[in-house]
Amino acid sequence: MEITLKNQDATSARLVVNIQEADYSALVEKQLKNFRQKANIPGFRPGMVPMGLIKKQYGTAVKAEEINKLLQTKIFEYIRENKVDMLGEPLPIEEQQAGINMAEDKEFTFEFEVALAPKFEAVLDKSDALPYYRIEPTKEMIDGQANAFAQRCGEYKQVEAYENGDMLKGTLAESVEEGVVVREAVMMPSYMKNDDQKALFAGAKVNDVVTFNPSVAFDNNEAELASLLKVEKSEVAAHAGEFTFTISEITRFVASEINQNVFDAAFGKDVVKTEEEFRAKIAEQFAGRFEVESDYKLLMDVRSYLMEKVGKLEFNESILRRIMDMNKAEGAEAVSEEDFQKSLTELSWHLIKEQLAKKFEIKIDDNDVLSVAKDATRDQFAQYGMANVPEDLLENYAKEMLKQDKTREALINRAVDVKLIQSIKSVVTLNEETVSVEDFNKKVSENA
Repeated sequence: MEITLKNQDATSARLVVNIQEADYSALVEKQLKNFRQKANIPGFRPGMVPMGLIKKQYGTAVKAEEINKLLQTKIFEYIRENKVDMLGEPLPIEEQQAGINMAEDKEFTFEFEVALAPKFEAVLDKSDALPYYRIEPTKEMIDGQANAFAQRCGEYKQVEAYENGDMLKGTLAESVEEGVVVREAVMMPSYMKNDDQKALFAGAKVNDVVTFNPSVAFDNNEAELASLLKVEKSEVAAHAGEFTFTISEITRFVASEINQNVFDAAFGKDVVKTEEEFRAKIAEQFAGRFEVESDYKLLMDVRSYLMEKVGKLEFNESILRRIMDMNKAEGAEAVSEEDFQKSLTELSWHLIKEQLAKKFEIKIDDNDVLSVAKDATRDQFAQYGMANVPEDLLENYAKEMLKQDKTREALINRAVDVKLIQSIKSVVTLNEETVSVEDFNKKVSENA
């Protein structure tokens, strides 16, 4: 077998593969023998079908299949060994291959068009100055996070007078003879849909009797009323009048004061010991989360900067269009011009980023991907006010994330980006600027 690659121009080449009978004959013979062993043809015992009959029935199809497999294997071996910078895959030149007679021919020539990656050099060094934004958390953000930690350490307490959000316990009784009576009924007026009914409970105290209409209060919601009145849904309509609620208990969830218990629950025992340290630690948390955003913004700025510095890359658009059309989903519309140009832009950035990764010798292993998955999991917990999450729990959640193929692929790309950003930060000049969250978001939207 002989394979040659001849550049047509800077963006394309022609790949020619010459196949001799000796290249495929043994493969075909082996496959036909396998067919003979398995063939179930009336009049012949298994494995005893004449080879001539097998060749007559299956010979051309097996020959075509083995030649095609050989082609695929050898072409990609050639591309890998010769380090051909190819985009997509080789496309057969259909008019050339139309004249091939698979049944009669013994020697074959296959020709393919190949889209070549453009030649360029992406360079970054200290002469390249880029903005880097340090995001400053607001006092409100720190207060909110401190209150979230305090809420986690709160407790339920018995109180004497009702406030919105409290839970009531008592006896619910229908205001008719032999009506429904629910002892130790539990209710939260704040969940009522009708504001006038809700207002009837304002300031109510233990042992007070409040008269209200549950059907009006809960907007005739059958499920809620059936649960409250302890009746079937079908019976709810028969109890649409007024009820009395005799309050026996009022329970309120009270957030903890900002104290050592809160500090320990948030960050571990004795890690911080004063409210000042506590708030500083929260600010530090925000800084760590914000650094991810700042790094992402830097990568987007590097993208814009380098794509302008490198200039427009030249592609063989004809071949790339054919590749995209060939790979689109069955029944999908042809790729529009707008989408095609967007794809070329994304391809340009992909090639630039790939070149940078090679220059910085970035390599990703399973530990890198797991680390990124754990960071993503840690951020999710942090959004719920859970900062001091055990390492084994983080790892278990992260491993579950990695079982999903799409999520794993996204995390691998993220792991590459993380290392790439760190490498870029070490070689360029960063003009650091401290900005508010609002200003940072404006700068991000400007680049969107």
